[in-house]
Amino acid sequence: MGHLTNLTISSILFTILFIVSTHAALFEIRNECSYTVWAAASPGGGRRLDPWQSWTINVPAGTAMARIWGRTNCNFDANGWGHCETGDCGGRLECQGWGSPPNTLAEYALNQYGNMDFYDISLVDGFNVPMVFGPTSGGCHNIWCTADINGQCPNELRTSGGCNNPCTVFKTNQYCCTQGYGSCGPTDFSRFFKSRCPDSYSYPQDDPTSTFTCAGGANYRVVFCPRGSPHLEMVGSKSALQ
Repeated sequence: MGHLTNLTISSILFTILFIVSTHAALFEIRNECSYTVWAAASPGGGRRLDPWQSWTINVPAGTAMARIWGRTNCNFDANGWGHCETGDCGGRLECQGWGSPPNTLAEYALNQYGNMDFYDISLVDGFNVPMVFGPTSGGCHNIWCTADINGQCPNELRTSGGCNNPCTVFKTNQYCCTQGYGSCGPTDFSRFFKSRCPDSYSYPQDDPTSTFTCAGGANYRVVFCPRGSPHLEMVGSKSALQ
């Protein structure tokens, strides 16, 4: 073999490190509910998941402003057109945008500042399906939001199939933070969500207690109705994240 200069070796090592640090992430989306959930992902599309079915998507490194959610009580024709009671995305089975509230959101951005992944569960669009979201390895934090929010939802926020966030209902800065950072804070409604899902976003500027990080290169799992959820009739299976 020819002689390799330090510059050549450095270039090879940089290329290897770049490939390793920017590989695509696998997201397993699993339905442990006793009912059908039509999973949606942006990017990714959509898939019907009957109880105990899974769907895996491959997400490119560097993807940001991404989300996964569940849709309920859907009816689609053979061409993939229809409607969902919650989380509907333009009447498409294969989502090409974001869903309509209420929908529990798993949000993430991959390989961002410092090659870190950022992820959260957000209730800023309300709640429809209990969820756990987190990395499958690396010792990073799993986020649980499995309280009976639909059953305990305040009357002002109740809607068919879910529980709205107050921003969706009232559309004011107090709840939507439309006037910039620091223009709003916790409210009685946001405290309702926060007390039941402490690690989740309860209003748009709930960042300090609701955003988590993991070293880039992790794979992830979203589970609808994981063990411990009041919405799940368990049949003796361990949670997919244990």
